This record gives sequence, structure tokens and C-alpha cells, in this order.
Amino acid sequence: MTNFNYFKISKSKKIRYLKYFRKKATYIVFLHGFMSDLEGNKPKAFYKFAKKNNLGFLALEYSGHGKSYGKFIDGNISSWSKDVKILIKKIVRNNKMILVGSSMGSWISLNQFKYFKKKICGFLGIGSAPEFLEHLMWKKFSIRKKREIVKKGIINLEHGDYEYPITYQLIKDGRKNKILNKKINQNIKVTMIHGSKDKSVPVIYSKKVLEIFKSKKKKLVIIKNGDHSLSSPKWLNILKKELELIIN
Repeated sequence: MTNFNYFKISKSKKIRYLKYFRKKATYIVFLHGFMSDLEGNKPKAFYKFAKKNNLGFLALEYSGHGKSYGKFIDGNISSWSKDVKILIKKIVRNNKMILVGSSMGSWISLNQFKYFKKKICGFLGIGSAPEFLEHLMWKKFSIRKKREIVKKGIINLEHGDYEYPITYQLIKDGRKNKILNKKINQNIKVTMIHGSKDKSVPVIYSKKVLEIFKSKKKKLVIIKNGDHSLSSPKWLNILKKELELIIN
């Protein structure tokens, strides 16, 4: 994989990103999930896919993620969406683009439509998790846990093998970024892919994303026995095939 670059947003904020420059080509813009980074199999696979198909490519680590500067606990959906907006303006510029959003990346992808509607020519969602902070976290917290986060401003949430520092400001900001009550009128190809054994995000969330779009070119692909990440070679092949169908 090519070397990463850094883009300085402010004195204390530098965003690490990966690009494959193509002057007049359509770009694949990959947006990773919550507390993820660009070291996984998906960004590498989509980067290689872009090079092979002579497409431009952009992926970035939101502030506080991976090797981007900033503290994770200072970030939220608004600030991470803004990071993406800034990098798209810098790298993709006036080129057309297909958004590929993984988990929370789908939510951040949907936030880009208000800025780049005319430039977005396709959307691929993987284990999409729009509004997960409210529906999959806050609403499932016990009263004790809710009181703790309101009082302390932060709690450490265990999920599987990971521990996530969840701030109250993150939860509140999520409410400012409601997307499931919106409608997107663009007639573009929209494909949501979800693993049938996703233990993190129920498949209903991919269905809810499809309902936002009035496009007739939309579909849901459920991968039998697929998990939330869908990062194994056989599942990555399915993701790439579905991306090809969006392009062609």
C-alpha cells in the first residue's frame, strides 16, 4: 500500500489519509467505522480495487481514530463528518464519487449528501449503523448507566473484546445528526450489505437506510453467516462485486 499522508486542519488536528490520485476519474471514498482505522482488510481491498479499475481513491481516519491527531473523546458525528467534508473538497474536488461506508461510516456518508449531492453517483453501505448512539447505546443503557454518564460525562462501555469510552457529548451530538427521518431524492444506485449474523448492528438499520432513498436502483444484500465486519476474503469479494455493479 502506498504511503499515508497527513492533512493539517488546525494547529492541533492533523488527519491521516490515503489517496490514489486520478485527475478526471470517479473516486471511491471509503469511510470506516466507530473506533476503527485504515489498517484493516476493507480499506486495503478497496484501495487495490480502485487502482485496478483506474479509479481515484480516498480514505481517512477521523480525528482521534487510528493515527490521526486529536483525542477520541473530543470527537463526535458532527466533527468526524466535517473531517470527511474537508478531505473530499481537498482530494476529490469536482470529480464524481461513490461513497462506501462501513458501520458508522454509513451514517457519516449520509451526512455528506447535503454537501455533495451532485457529485455522489453511488452509495455502498456495509453493516450500516445510522443513529446507533441513540438506538443501540443510549436506549439500551440502564438507568444507573445513564445517570453515570450524565454525571461524569463519560463511561467505558464493554462490547465483545473492546472497551469504548463513550462521552455524553457524543450521545447528545448524535441527536443533532438524525438521518433516518430524511429523504434523498437522487436517482443513484444504492446497495446495503449486511451479515445475517451481525451481532453489533441488526439488519433493520440497512433497511432503514434504503427507505431514505427514493431511487428505484436500490437493493439489500444479506450475506449468509456474515458478521459485522465482513472482512474475510470471500466476503470482501462479494463487497467488490457489488461495488462493480454500482460503477457499471
